Amino acid sequence: MKVLVFNCGSSSIKFQLFSMPEGDVIAKGMVQRIGEKGSDASMKRGNDEIKLVREIKDHTEGLSVIEHMLTDPAKGAVKSMDEIGACGHRVVHGGEGFTASMLIDERVEKVIEEYCDLAPLHNPPNLTGIREAKKFLPSVPQVACFDTAFHQTIPETAYLYALPYELYEKFKVRRYGFHGTSHRYVAERGAALLKKPFDQFDAITCHLGNGCSMAAVKNGKCVDTTMGLTPLEGLVMGTRTGDFDPAIIFYLERKGYSLDDVDTLCNKKSGLLGISGVSNDVRDLEEKAAKGEGRAALALEIFAYRIRKYIGAYLAVLNGANAIIVTGGIGENGPIMRKRIFSGMEKLGIILDASKNTASVKEGEIQASSSAIKLMVVPTNEEGAIARDTYAIATKK
Repeated sequence: MKVLVFNCGSSSIKFQLFSMPEGDVIAKGMVQRIGEKGSDASMKRGNDEIKLVREIKDHTEGLSVIEHMLTDPAKGAVKSMDEIGACGHRVVHGGEGFTASMLIDERVEKVIEEYCDLAPLHNPPNLTGIREAKKFLPSVPQVACFDTAFHQTIPETAYLYALPYELYEKFKVRRYGFHGTSHRYVAERGAALLKKPFDQFDAITCHLGNGCSMAAVKNGKCVDTTMGLTPLEGLVMGTRTGDFDPAIIFYLERKGYSLDDVDTLCNKKSGLLGISGVSNDVRDLEEKAAKGEGRAALALEIFAYRIRKYIGAYLAVLNGANAIIVTGGIGENGPIMRKRIFSGMEKLGIILDASKNTASVKEGEIQASSSAIKLMVVPTNEEGAIARDTYAIATKK
């Protein structure tokens, strides 16, 4: 079966076409800068590539462009969209309604729409992707895979905030967590690499990219995660604050900041960018830190410190762990940052092997032989996980 996977962001659409159940990628591509000048689209299939530079005014038009690329007579991946047997969609926020990927019906669409307030940059384009895909793939199963689903096993003690309980009852104010598809994939993969049953696997998973989050996984189930009601809480990120004293909001309001000002400041002007003043990209900051730029070095140290602090907290939550797994652009490709993170935790049984860490690690262990806890690099594959869930649901009898 050919399974098409969509990941619709605020100004982009990523897509991959899989052959299932093998999991082979037939074609993949993206549409980017939607609604902006210089928008473009591209698709690769083997050695063939299609590139289009044209105005793409909205997600509806973007999905139409993808359909044309997939069916291009010369370089397309299918002769007709009728060859596609199922379609999977990444959806950021599913609230408490879903603990797993779901076949999309009116009820599922309604819940996705209800949570647009909590994920305003993601749920609306996710929903557009679903509705447009139903138009040009009207007879195939459409499946929603929720970033929040893996975290729905978190107990009340971890997901409730110490606010008046009525705020949870009325407005469902609680910790939800995100990056769940990535955390689940790398935890399952880590257990498989260590040849350990997933339901007996305890791990701390670290998704480190421009957005960052961690999860504590006990016996294959998530029991805590760093992101909260929204993706703002937790680790220092590219442009997001992560944890901070909420009274700062009241203080800034009295200094003349509006709520919109603070929202923009916390989500788009903080994190690595806010501390360094120059970049939200770890690679840029490492270059500048090597040249003696103090604030760049400070940003990197704060970033690593916050991760180490949560590792300590989650080791306490789990009462130890089989493995700590890093993934995402920084986790997979950042040996210098991995060294910063895993330094100074020898008494916790966390000891990095410097040579393994600096080698070209694509997937595998990077701990020293004396380390009590496995340290692993596992590339994430969210689209592959979505394709797998979509295939399973589409073929379920």
